[in-house]
Amino acid sequence: MLEGELADPRIAPSYVTEVVLAPGGKSARVFVAVHGGEPEETSTLDGLMAARAWIRSQLRDRMGVRHVPELTFAIDRSQRMTGRMDELLTRMRKRERRFAGNAASASEASAARPLDPGTETRQS
Repeated sequence: MLEGELADPRIAPSYVTEVVLAPGGKSARVFVAVHGGEPEETSTLDGLMAARAWIRSQLRDRMGVRHVPELTFAIDRSQRMTGRMDELLTRMRKRERRFAGNAASASEASAARPLDPGTETRQS
């Protein structure tokens, strides 16, 4: 329905990621991922909330059930958050590799340097 049956121009390209049915089946929360930024998410949510009665009637007809849960829609930002977390982890790994490389070079350089004659300790 999201791909072509809803004619509301407020609804941006989007897809359903999850549906959480409440115990008893009287209500359901539909999570939707929207392609675009904050304005597209807001307008899509408004469009879906305006069309929820039509969506419920279509679900009733297509599923052949007597009762369809009351629908509420929510924006699913998990893909965006996952992408951001991946970006941050990649940065952290690069820093760790750079730090490990710098630490290894520093330890190699100090091992290759002769001791300062004034700092040698005598063993008697």
